[in-house]
Amino acid sequence: MQISNNYNYQDNAATRDAPWVRALFIGVASVFMVVMLVIPLMAVFYEAFKGGWDLYLAALVEPEALAAIKLTLITAAIVLPINIVMGLAIAWLVTRYQFKGKQLVTTLLDLPFSVSPVVAGLMFVLLFGLNSTVGGWLESMGIQVIFAVPGIVLATLFVTFPFIARELIPLMQSQGDSEEQAALTLGASGWQVFWHVTLPNIKWALLYGIILTNARAMGEFGAVSVVSGHIRGETNTMPLLVEIAYNEYNFTAAFALSSLLAGLALLTLVVQQIMSKMQARKYAKGIDREAIVAPKLVVNSSKPKAATVSGNSNS
Repeated sequence: MQISNNYNYQDNAATRDAPWVRALFIGVASVFMVVMLVIPLMAVFYEAFKGGWDLYLAALVEPEALAAIKLTLITAAIVLPINIVMGLAIAWLVTRYQFKGKQLVTTLLDLPFSVSPVVAGLMFVLLFGLNSTVGGWLESMGIQVIFAVPGIVLATLFVTFPFIARELIPLMQSQGDSEEQAALTLGASGWQVFWHVTLPNIKWALLYGIILTNARAMGEFGAVSVVSGHIRGETNTMPLLVEIAYNEYNFTAAFALSSLLAGLALLTLVVQQIMSKMQARKYAKGIDREAIVAPKLVVNSSKPKAATVSGNSNS
């Protein structure tokens, strides 16, 4: 359920700001966004394309760059489905069940937001490194976690798993479970309730969480840097290769990969804005439909009463 706030503070004399205050806030916000966001982003694309389109493409099709792009996409493709399943499960657990330790679960859900990604990567090194019990046992079985793809996936999964759950929990709490209970009362199974009632109600929040998770998975640097080992052509993701190329004064490759990451981020924002407009349009249609149907229901509900009264009077 989406709550729309259409109240305009400037229409009320009690909350209306002076014109100079409004202009000051708009100016400060605009200058800050231009200096901190627009100019650096434009500088990245300028440096990337400064040498020409051919040099830009040549930097992206180098073997190391292609390996980094491939690893980044593979990591995101593995992490995203796991996050979808776990996010739905955690959101369902928190909003539909009462149990001891529920507050602890919601607190631990915010742990990746409060812990530095570098610390998170170090935790996985201590847990799955060759000198640890678990890491040594896995290594004896031929499974390498640290300085390999599994470690990168685990580190990325740690820093991204709260996003979907945090998008779903407030929405599911505000919606309640009345529709689900009604469907169960009518004989629907658990899976039918999920696919036909729960999922349609939370689909927009779920898509928002998927977009944020995907963007963070492709752009994660700190945790992945600790567990990757920076093995060229094997464990370098796009953000890691950007750092390596920049430190080696290969500015064309660094800015080319940076522009690719920035382009993916901008594409994510565009998709999110399109989805927001679609959701707002659907919500507005729902409000209009209720406004049209409600008077008809009132009129129709009044007609039987009139017929009953006339029937009683005739009798």
